Amino acid sequence: MHRRFMTIWFRHLTTDWLAIRQPALRQIPFVLAENVHGRKVITAANILAQRQGIDCGMVVADARAIFPSLEVLDDVPDRAEKLLMALARWTVRYTPVTAIDPPDGLILEVTGCAHLWGGEAAYLQEITTRLATLGYDVRAAMAGTIGAAWAMSRFGQGELIAHGGSESTALLNLPPAALRLSPEILDRLHPLGLNRLHYLIAMPRAALRRRFGPELLLQLDRALGRVEEMIQPVEPPVQYRERLPCLEPIATRTGIEIALSRLLDTLCHRLQSEEKGLRTAAFTCHKLDGKAASIAIGTHYPSHRAAHLYKLFEEKIASLAPDPGIELFTLEAPVVEDCPPGQIMLWKESGGVADPRVAELLDRLAGKMGESGIHRYLPDEHYWPERSIKLASSLQELPSIPWPADRPRPIRLLKAPVQIGVTAPIPDYPPMLFRYLGKVHRIKKADGPERIEQEWWLEKGPRRDYYQVEDEEGQRYWIFRSGPYKADQSNQWFLHGFFA
Repeated sequence: MHRRFMTIWFRHLTTDWLAIRQPALRQIPFVLAENVHGRKVITAANILAQRQGIDCGMVVADARAIFPSLEVLDDVPDRAEKLLMALARWTVRYTPVTAIDPPDGLILEVTGCAHLWGGEAAYLQEITTRLATLGYDVRAAMAGTIGAAWAMSRFGQGELIAHGGSESTALLNLPPAALRLSPEILDRLHPLGLNRLHYLIAMPRAALRRRFGPELLLQLDRALGRVEEMIQPVEPPVQYRERLPCLEPIATRTGIEIALSRLLDTLCHRLQSEEKGLRTAAFTCHKLDGKAASIAIGTHYPSHRAAHLYKLFEEKIASLAPDPGIELFTLEAPVVEDCPPGQIMLWKESGGVADPRVAELLDRLAGKMGESGIHRYLPDEHYWPERSIKLASSLQELPSIPWPADRPRPIRLLKAPVQIGVTAPIPDYPPMLFRYLGKVHRIKKADGPERIEQEWWLEKGPRRDYYQVEDEEGQRYWIFRSGPYKADQSNQWFLHGFFA
């Protein structure tokens, strides 16, 4: 498929934007200006001011001599670029690949998009009409190269679509400025009478290079498709992304659910065919007012099962506000991992964390409780209890060492030990009682001590003597004395975990 591009020229970008927010400005000539070396210079003029002979680059004092009642507003730095970024994100409803072309344009790669609107002419008309409805004065053109589309949108007359390799024909009668050449080159072309591109296309390349340098040839080759021109999208394209435009605006939950189901079926079929599964996904609703509402999910294991993913999204659909109507749905999976088909077994035991049903259960729980409420831990190569475990990055991560089985460890280990008050007899004897959260626990059974030395190559500190103790109510705790026993001073005791 041949690539297709569209360029959109906003002829009065910043002044149109102001007029949209202040409708009274539409009826009067006004300009935007900024201070340059102590003088106010016009940076943008609306169409009514241009009709009075006022345009960019003029000094405000000179402009007011022409039109005394001219309204002058302060320009804001970077406003044009910010407006282009917002408009580029708005055009995602028409194509996923959009780049800004400062100071007043957009570049869209529209390959394979126009058929959804009934052809390129209808597609071009739809976009320009929508922008005009929003209040922008625009010209747009479509061609097989960025250079040709840019030239036609700024200087073209009549047909603004170059079909199937006709870019050279569309460029013949346009001026050299249509090639986006520097002012220095344009100044050298004009005295020679080279005021149309057909003169340049017909001239020997060696002569053009010798007289005007490589820039002219590069821009000419880009426009004619001899050299590929790259663009930098405002949002990096996602490989796994599906779109569903709406013939009529959708404003009901039922319509949203149907759209989500269709997109999931399409995306999951593609993922399954490529033996992939998604780890994160986002469902976005693009509304008529230019705003977008989105919900996202994550999975603990790569999944391409549409029914399971739909249930994860279903719990969040209520947060989507469809007013004033949704015109485009998108579903994208930015994080995708390998998910080969599992081997069918005649018999098997419980699969543990490798069982996809466990991962799906965790996904459902995470959707209700939040991802921060579910953790999986693996043993780590440390003796010090706080460092002996680590968070697993995923369900597929395997432990580097086995869980220690020679010494019992508590089911719940506190993130940091809590100091407790203890009554204990002579050294190496377990305590008789301890106080925790205002309650006295009398110890009936105890085992220990287990001495754990500080890992001196990581941190210096006293050793610990750990005891497993059981109180009168049958609750078991893991407590320790910090440092060696000293008869002349009280020792510090800490609670570090619970066995039940």
